[in-house]
Amino acid sequence: MRGILRFGSRKIMLYVAAAIVIGLVASYAVIPAPDSPKFRSEEGILDLTQVRISENPQKLNGEWEFYWQELLSPEDIQNRLARDGSHDRWIRIPSSWLGYRLDDQQLNGTGFATYRLVIQLSEQDRNERLALRLPTIFHAYKLWVNGELLAEVGVVGQDKRSVTPQLATRLVFFQPENDTVELVMQVANFHHKRGGITKVIELGGSDGLTVRTHLNIAGEMFVTASLLVIGIYHLLLFVLRRKDRAPLYFGLFTLLFGIRSLLVGEHLLTQLWPTFPWEIQFKMEYLILCSGGYIITKYSSCIFPNSVSRWFRLGSQIVTGTLCLVVVATPALFYTQLLTVIGVVVVLHMVYLMVGLVQSAVRRMEGALFFLLVSVVALVTVVNDFLYFNEWSPIGNTSPLGLLVFTIAQMFLLSSRFTRAATNEERIARQLQDANNKLIEMNMNLEQTVQERTHALSIAHEDLRSSYDQLLLSEQGRKKLLAYITHDLRLPLSSMLGYVEAVQDRVKPERDEQYLKYIRDNTIRINRMIEELSFLSHLETGQVSYRMEPVHVVRFLRGFYEQYELVVRDAGLNFMLDIGDAEDQGPGSSVVEMDAQRLEQALFNLVSNAMKFSSRGGEVRIALAVKEVNEIRYAIISVQDTGMGIPPEQLEQIFNRNYRVDRPGMENGVEGSGLGLAICREIVQAHGGTVRAESDGETGSIFYVSLPCIQEDRR
Repeated sequence: MRGILRFGSRKIMLYVAAAIVIGLVASYAVIPAPDSPKFRSEEGILDLTQVRISENPQKLNGEWEFYWQELLSPEDIQNRLARDGSHDRWIRIPSSWLGYRLDDQQLNGTGFATYRLVIQLSEQDRNERLALRLPTIFHAYKLWVNGELLAEVGVVGQDKRSVTPQLATRLVFFQPENDTVELVMQVANFHHKRGGITKVIELGGSDGLTVRTHLNIAGEMFVTASLLVIGIYHLLLFVLRRKDRAPLYFGLFTLLFGIRSLLVGEHLLTQLWPTFPWEIQFKMEYLILCSGGYIITKYSSCIFPNSVSRWFRLGSQIVTGTLCLVVVATPALFYTQLLTVIGVVVVLHMVYLMVGLVQSAVRRMEGALFFLLVSVVALVTVVNDFLYFNEWSPIGNTSPLGLLVFTIAQMFLLSSRFTRAATNEERIARQLQDANNKLIEMNMNLEQTVQERTHALSIAHEDLRSSYDQLLLSEQGRKKLLAYITHDLRLPLSSMLGYVEAVQDRVKPERDEQYLKYIRDNTIRINRMIEELSFLSHLETGQVSYRMEPVHVVRFLRGFYEQYELVVRDAGLNFMLDIGDAEDQGPGSSVVEMDAQRLEQALFNLVSNAMKFSSRGGEVRIALAVKEVNEIRYAIISVQDTGMGIPPEQLEQIFNRNYRVDRPGMENGVEGSGLGLAICREIVQAHGGTVRAESDGETGSIFYVSLPCIQEDRR
């Protein structure tokens, strides 16, 4: 028996070792290795005369001129150089000035300084439009290019009181005036343990860097949206079935790290909300890091009972709670010095978790090896991020991708658990039915009792079936949402990847500009699609606020018509406005309490929809009528087009999310996300109105928006 156990344990350990090796290989396979810079600046001068940076962007690595504890403008530096000659202090970029030796002393992380770099350009780049891709710089800076102030993030000052920190990425465009470019940057930091330019600054053509930035943003948006949707979905599963806590911890873990992905990388949160407080942003990031290890440990103990000991759970609670209290109660200058401690705590959680998974695998628990494999992937990416933020690794911001892989794998694991539970319920129901039939045959004299018990069992069975059907509907909703995201984003992303590879491989250089335009258009389309989906979700959950005020519908429609008249006419369509008798009934007869900006958005969705389905030479008409129904006056706005029309049987469905008109002969060139009419309906209903459509399917369509007017006694 011992021999058999020993042989089985060795076999399991062999599988575990293979899983760890595969996890490490997979982790580094998805992490791109950084390009080693071909050109480095020396003593504040970067010679790029031998490369065309408009086509090959370069990283501005190397030695920059360094003026410690001085905030100098380009004019101040020129005057000093003219007076004192050349400068003799340089610092290597990218790196923090923390620990930099100056006058036989090591600098600390707080302070302020001025950086300067002179770039020599090739003849081809002197007339090109260039761009600088600026990363997050700790923690406030000003940038001058050839003496012109082009970027300012936060407020730069000489003490903590006068400095306002901010984290944001920037893309700065400029036109070189001659064969040299002078960069002067003032940097101040009094809120973080590290200060200075700690990340790579890139210089290249404006089009290339713009496309790369948009692709990075689109990729991070996809990862963030996936994590947030998965997290919310599993939290809803826990709300529906609170007995199993695994979806709670998994959903909470995924949701928190989806929020964290907004705070790192391209800093999507500050792009969407530029005035978001810096201190709160940093506290959120560190609180998520501190609590992540504890949450995933609780999740593991739910999936594999007895894999986490009691003393480790107690110690994890104490350490995690202490770190969270320190982050909440202390300023960033203090708790950022604990980043290494936080990293060690998180890594210890994951290492202990994998030890428990190894034990579970030895006991042949289902899913343990799979869990172990994806945990190794997540561990490698998380460790790399801690090394990167401490300037020990050149590969940055990999944890969102690793956590996405981990999250998707856990979705499969939880789905299998739910499927297994549903299968067991069906098996138990069948067994109960068989037992009931046998009781009927064996107890003919107890027919009434058997019938009563059968009826009770049938009710229990129906309850189980109803719960199972609800679970299936939830699963179908999740798959439908994921399928929508995958279907609508995979095609443009795949085609964009093909065009990027075509540009890189120089397949047809003469069409590079056309390829880049296609990539830019698809990037804008994906961004708009994500924004529309996010906005509709906020509308449906009541998270959008409205600023209601009395507005004259006639003036509103005239302003709308004047604003979009050229847009419609440029599309080759006639644009008409018909006020009718509404204006003759008096200025106060058609006053509606509305949020003009939101209602304008809804009305533009209808006009845009009419433009899509109308051929050149057609007509889009907006009309207003005032009618009284049941002593309530309504302003009815209609949008009519001369397009292909909508089949009558589809009129009730066109306002549903993601629904698109399907009819024989429809052109494939008509694009859209299927969200515009759904957004329109939500906005109109928030105003207490209704929206409907009429069409015979052949001669165009008419959309009616009915809004209740304000009563005379309310005015």
